[in-house]
Amino acid sequence: MFKSYLLFSIIVLSLFGVVQAQKTDDIGTETVTVVKPYSPTVSDAFKIKSVPSLNDSIVLQKKPITYSIFSVPVASTFTPAKGQASRVEKTPPPTLYNSYASVGLGNFNNALVDFYTSREFNRGEDLLDFGLSHHSSRGNIDSTPLETDFYDTKFDVSYAKKDRDRDWGASIGLQHQQYNWYGIERGTFTEAQLAGVDEQQNYFNAEAKAHLNLEDSFFKSGKILLRRFWDAVESGENRVLLEPSIELPITEELVTINTKLDYVGGTFKNESLNNTGNTQEINYGLFQVSVNPSLLVLRDDLTLNLGANFVYGTDLENNAGNFYIYPAVTASYRVLDEQVIAYGGLEGQLRQNSYYDFVNSNPYVSPTLDIQPTDRQYEAYAGLKGQLFSNVGYNVKGSYTAENRLPLFLLNPQNLARDDEKGYNLGNSFQVFYDDVKTLGIFAELNIDVNRNFTLGLNAEVYDYTTETDNPAWNLPNLKGSLFMDYQISDKWFMGANLFFVGEREDLVATAQPNTPANLFPSSIVTLESFFDANAHLGYRFNEQLSVFAKASNIANNNYQRWSNFQVQGFQALAGVSYKFDF
Repeated sequence: MFKSYLLFSIIVLSLFGVVQAQKTDDIGTETVTVVKPYSPTVSDAFKIKSVPSLNDSIVLQKKPITYSIFSVPVASTFTPAKGQASRVEKTPPPTLYNSYASVGLGNFNNALVDFYTSREFNRGEDLLDFGLSHHSSRGNIDSTPLETDFYDTKFDVSYAKKDRDRDWGASIGLQHQQYNWYGIERGTFTEAQLAGVDEQQNYFNAEAKAHLNLEDSFFKSGKILLRRFWDAVESGENRVLLEPSIELPITEELVTINTKLDYVGGTFKNESLNNTGNTQEINYGLFQVSVNPSLLVLRDDLTLNLGANFVYGTDLENNAGNFYIYPAVTASYRVLDEQVIAYGGLEGQLRQNSYYDFVNSNPYVSPTLDIQPTDRQYEAYAGLKGQLFSNVGYNVKGSYTAENRLPLFLLNPQNLARDDEKGYNLGNSFQVFYDDVKTLGIFAELNIDVNRNFTLGLNAEVYDYTTETDNPAWNLPNLKGSLFMDYQISDKWFMGANLFFVGEREDLVATAQPNTPANLFPSSIVTLESFFDANAHLGYRFNEQLSVFAKASNIANNNYQRWSNFQVQGFQALAGVSYKFDF
């Protein structure tokens, strides 16, 4: 009860105070100063609804519409045209024929015949080729009383097969050459002395070759050569050459091992013309084995080949042999892309000489030769090559070579005491003279592609020789040069030309004496004049198959001597026809 009474008293007093306050009219005045910076605000605006709600009794109500689509397929005959890219007009490729024949005739009774045919089998994997060539002349030269005609006929057949990882082939070649030892001047001998002279020489050659190349194998390639070479005076020579090659990758480098087995042997029925007698035949047999390991290093612009050549050579007739070690180092460096490439090398070899090689270099050698290998101790060379412009290439090289037993062609002495079957003892044939020679040489070459139809080339060689015997380097010129050009005048006409220059050479004219060493024969040195020879050809194509041509040789009509007393034919002209066909 006390709590209720107390609560009621508090409420009554509160209401009484409120009533008293409302009865007071004057509450007084006070000044209140409010200091506050003005900071207005913008309230968010109310967005108007895009579709306001309408509450209007006159608005018509939309009636619901129910519809359906009846789909009917319609056939269309419209076809869009395909776009075609523009094509560049290009020249159609020339038609290729598998056979070719050419025949030409000219003054001095010159004749030229060429025939070639090639057959493919098994979609080009097998290839069979036949070739026949003939070049002859039956004209005489006024400066000599002897016959000067010659001819050279060659026949080749080859077969090659190429698979995905290997290719191999074999070939057989036959050759017949005829030359005359006509190198004497008119008036040197009487007609009676020349009546019984048989100056004609015939050379015969039969050879077989084979090669094999493998991919993805350490045995990289191999070549073999078998040759039999003989002449009309019972001289004969055999040659066997085997050259396998192995490649072994070691880390990032490549090691190549080239090996060679080389045998040459033969017989000359006649003795050297330095002897007045002819009682002993000349027999020779030379065999060499060589191993040439090399390491190929490729580093950006540098290509370096480091190797050596180990050779054992033996003389089977004299039971003598020697071991040789030669350097085999070559390098090239791109100094300025394709514009300047520096190259150099230091190389050597034991070069196998043969009767066959000597005849190809000088067909007027006598069948009384001494066959020895040449010891090329080293050849050091350095040069620059590249392109001066996009259509101008160059090559400049300097070299120094040291060779022992270098074969030099030297005129045989006149040996009238000999009565050999053939007439090569009148000072009209050549022997091989071996000398130790050091050669300093400079070579320069320039090739110009004026345009895609016209090319031009020029080269020059300068040599200086030092011999161990203090003799001249017999029949070697100090200066040689040549120029060639090829011009496609139009689709029908074409032409070309080559000019070459050979400087002075020196030879020895001697007379054999009984019981006298060759170096004591009465002799004199003769100098052969330098000569310049110009040759040109012109042709016209009737169509892709038939064409005619004309060739001119020794245009300046210089009766120069290529070898001592061996004068060449003067101006020569030859015309002929060529025909391509499928056989």
